[in-house]
Amino acid sequence: MDWNKSIANMINHMSLPSWPGVMIESLQSLAHFDTCLVATYKQQFKPIIVHTSYQLESQKNIRSFVNKAYLLDPLYNAIDHGIASGLYRLRDLAPDSFEHTEQYKSCYSDFDLKDEIIFVTHLNNDVVFSISLGRTSRLGGISRDELNRLKSVQPIIQAMSLQFWQAQSSQYVHDEKSRYSLEHAIDTFDSNVLTPREKEITGLVLQGYSSKAIADHLSISVGTIKVHRKSIYLKLNISRESELFSQFINHLRTIS
Repeated sequence: MDWNKSIANMINHMSLPSWPGVMIESLQSLAHFDTCLVATYKQQFKPIIVHTSYQLESQKNIRSFVNKAYLLDPLYNAIDHGIASGLYRLRDLAPDSFEHTEQYKSCYSDFDLKDEIIFVTHLNNDVVFSISLGRTSRLGGISRDELNRLKSVQPIIQAMSLQFWQAQSSQYVHDEKSRYSLEHAIDTFDSNVLTPREKEITGLVLQGYSSKAIADHLSISVGTIKVHRKSIYLKLNISRESELFSQFINHLRTIS
């Protein structure tokens, strides 16, 4: 299907529940991708899945992400920090050591994702609409031509996302019971054991920041960060970052 016909088809479905699927099919004519995840984000709320190629009920890692692991996700945190509407690659949003984190291994590496391109659109009432297009090793990284084609249609996708939301927003209500924040999760994580500075560093480590990046962010030395990390591991009775991640994920399951 050529792009002009795709636009016409999307316009015909723009106010209907079927639009996300039609839109994803249309984008395939501009760039190849293996997976898709269309979701709405609202600050401190659990994301709502609008459309996806993943099997939410059968894939444990996706269920874990949707439930609370999203708090460590680069996209979620970029949105939480006020990222503008536009087209992004996940690698440009992620902290410098994100690919070495357990979060990456459980939610990206296990699905063989090598690249992810994301449309971000700010809607109303602090809601952000995201369209994530994933590429596995079968396709590899996105080509410059494909990326440029997606960039050229970003204003169209943004406008249609707004129209879709105006018609369908009542179907995707963010539940107050699903309101969380990374700050609250970190603050209550072994709250009687870790100092405020150690909690701050723990949060940055879990998101995928290296010791150098954390040191730059907090304006202290790398040596001081290493001392804090050693203290954190000692207090939590762990010896590696994977154990820190496991403890934190278990903690997320207990908070409300």
